[in-house]
Amino acid sequence: MNRFWTKAQPVAATALALVVIGIPLWLVLVTAAKSQGEALNPDLSLPQRWQLLENLKQVWVDGEVPAAFFGSLLVVVPTVALLLTFGSMAAWILARRATRLNAVLYALGISGIVLPPAVVTVVLLLRQLGLAGSAVGMIGVYTGIYLSTVIFFVTGFVRTIPPALEEAAQIDGAGPVMVFWRIVLPLLRPVLATATILICLYVWNDVFYAFFVIGGRLDTLPLNLFRVASAGLYLNNWHLIFAYVVLMSLPLVVVLAVAQRKIISGITGGAVK
Repeated sequence: MNRFWTKAQPVAATALALVVIGIPLWLVLVTAAKSQGEALNPDLSLPQRWQLLENLKQVWVDGEVPAAFFGSLLVVVPTVALLLTFGSMAAWILARRATRLNAVLYALGISGIVLPPAVVTVVLLLRQLGLAGSAVGMIGVYTGIYLSTVIFFVTGFVRTIPPALEEAAQIDGAGPVMVFWRIVLPLLRPVLATATILICLYVWNDVFYAFFVIGGRLDTLPLNLFRVASAGLYLNNWHLIFAYVVLMSLPLVVVLAVAQRKIISGITGGAVK
């Protein structure tokens, strides 16, 4: 019985993944490829004629996707860069200096994972600083919200790196900054790739915080979809809504493919070393 269950576990896991992940993805794809009449009641059936490219072109033009895409990039790219830089630096210090103060700082740093941010207070603070409705304010909010996630992931990974590598560099005359950039940071590529995927997933698809902080002054892809759907442009046009979702998800698929390759190369490179 145990042998049968051991062999059946991979099959059961694959079947569960197909049901939980595959069916929604298939629903989105086939609905995005249908005509308006076929997509009125979304289902898993194949379209009579695949018109995915036509729907994507219509969404690209009528939905003002290029401006929203640029707005999303304007927020996501600096946010990821700031989080990975400052998060990895803080995690390195917290992991290497085992003091009571650092233990308290680490607990405070990762508390943001479980403590929800005070949205109203954040909005009022941004208004006083003159950053409400700006990309800078949105980048600051995302950096503060997700910095704890990066610190949590990277700190555990840094503790697995042998301190002898850093000590050897210090003996050769390297300072703390040089040790971090030349020794520690290259070894963090696998965990930073994972953090990049999570941050991009959170920030790229966010509507809640962007709606309250930006307030429609800067268009991002999720906000643009919410705006055009609320305005009635896509009313009963489920094929266009799902086509917009497909178009909005393509950059994340690219990031996932690239980052996954980095994770694999980082693990194999560490094994060879």
